[in-house]
Amino acid sequence: MDIRNIAIIAHVDHGKTTLVDALLRQSGAFRANQQVMERALDSNVLERERGITILAKCTSVQWKSTRINIVDTPGHADFGGEVERILSMVDGVVVLVDAAEGPMPQTKFVVGKALRQGLRPIVVINKVDRPDARVHQVHDEIFDLFAALDATDAQLDFPTLYASGRAGWAVADLDAPRQDLSALFDLIVRHVPAPVADPDQPFAMLVTTLESDPYLGRVLTGLIHSGTARVNMPVKSLSRDGRVIEQARLTKLLAFRGLERKPIEEAQAGDIIAIAGLTETTVADTICAPEVTEALPATPVDPPTLAMTFSVNDSPLAGREGSKVTSRMIIERLRREAEGNVAIRVRETEDKDAVEVAGRGELQLGVLIETMRREGYELAISRPRVLFKTDPATGQRLEPIEEVQIDVDEDFSGIVVEKMAGRKAEMVDMRPSGGGKQRLTFYAPTRGLIGYQGEFLTDTRGTGIMSRLFHGYAPWKGPIEGRRNGVLISTGDGAAVAYALWNLEDRGPMFIMPGTQVYQGMIIGAHTRDNDLDVNPLKGKQLTNIRTTAKDEAVRLTPPILMTLEQAIAYIADDELVEVTPKSIRLRKRFLDPNERKRQARAAEAG
Repeated sequence: MDIRNIAIIAHVDHGKTTLVDALLRQSGAFRANQQVMERALDSNVLERERGITILAKCTSVQWKSTRINIVDTPGHADFGGEVERILSMVDGVVVLVDAAEGPMPQTKFVVGKALRQGLRPIVVINKVDRPDARVHQVHDEIFDLFAALDATDAQLDFPTLYASGRAGWAVADLDAPRQDLSALFDLIVRHVPAPVADPDQPFAMLVTTLESDPYLGRVLTGLIHSGTARVNMPVKSLSRDGRVIEQARLTKLLAFRGLERKPIEEAQAGDIIAIAGLTETTVADTICAPEVTEALPATPVDPPTLAMTFSVNDSPLAGREGSKVTSRMIIERLRREAEGNVAIRVRETEDKDAVEVAGRGELQLGVLIETMRREGYELAISRPRVLFKTDPATGQRLEPIEEVQIDVDEDFSGIVVEKMAGRKAEMVDMRPSGGGKQRLTFYAPTRGLIGYQGEFLTDTRGTGIMSRLFHGYAPWKGPIEGRRNGVLISTGDGAAVAYALWNLEDRGPMFIMPGTQVYQGMIIGAHTRDNDLDVNPLKGKQLTNIRTTAKDEAVRLTPPILMTLEQAIAYIADDELVEVTPKSIRLRKRFLDPNERKRQARAAEAG
């Protein structure tokens, strides 16, 4: 059978997963009456909630006599570890671009990686039925982007289709009748080369993704580079440096058919398959026949730029809401995560109850924490810190820099430029992008962007779009001002009283509601000044036997600020933690005892 392996790459929210839905439907992967969720490939609960793709997924469709294996890749740079590996198992890419927004930084990130691998893209300009579509300008912008990324002449001569993924049609000419996606199917078969694989050589496949299945255990997915895989055949696995990791038998072979993984007896070179039954092998390893001696080349992964400390929750309320609270459970869970996700690194610290987790960005680590709390874990999370490097030649301290692209209404560009300058960002481009909007491009230190997303949305009244991309390392840019305000810290344990919170409102906005369980050292609000203040949220009203109308007025409280997980992580200072449980997100001081806090502050000043 003829095979084509393609990846679909695009920026967040440009319609990638919706287009794959339409391809599955029109190729007959679903029955006419089958009930299928919208965005069927975004099966993870968090993906469906946030509307983003986090994990790469494989599917396959049958078009006439050709089987097309499709990989839906994440568009967010934080999940770039997934993208790089996936591109090594495909022979072509479909670059999907929104007809109004045009190419965005994540498009640039993934396309750059695809062009460097020598892939010849097909461009699909999606959502051309949008009222604000600017099809021809976007086509020119894509060409300019390819040229800026040093595309070869063959890559610059890309075929273009105009489509609406939601309506399920694609055409090569905007004036042609808009019926279905057959133009896209035919173009993939025509333009994408068949996989270069030698069926006569011994079996060898490179593992590109790993997941754990409750029934099958560890499932490894990858492309067969040579030979044939058969159930029960003996195999071994090699690390990137050629060391033998384990020897085993292929207990289960699975192929992608529509949305399902179906067991098969054998698979040919060039096909993308999943294998179960290996216990030690992981991503970037080679699974091969016993006679193979050399590992297949694997792509190195961009380094992590941020680290957080995950520690055991030791607050007075620990263990009330979660079922997994010990350091052993937390460390085991993080090791499992690092095994399947090569963009995450886990390192044990001197403190036996804490682990340092390094990743690509706040979103990636935030998704990991959110997943863990839904699984029943309780954790205490530190403020993210940036991972520095030292220049071996000069001994200079280097920090990660990101390219930040911001689309914003002209009225708000002033405040954005001012805030970014305060975060040591350097503006490299500013241009009108049509419709009264401007596109600003900055090079900004990663540490300056921690916690800026929420402030940015407030400053632009929710209309701005900010995209970030790892750019490289540069000399340290100097100190960046952190949070200006102090916090209000509870002095007692118990349930917060409405009357006490009402009296504290002059001191600053609250983070808790009446009746919330608090403890000594827990942060209950923001202070209007720059110092921390110990307050008592448990103090009730003194009852007397004098009754007056004024004294019995109901307490009217201003609604509290209830933070999301990402907002809480961005808000805390270095001496504070976020307590995360399946039901609550609380802010607290690292040291709950006020005397211990003073001792630590004096030691820090002396040091």
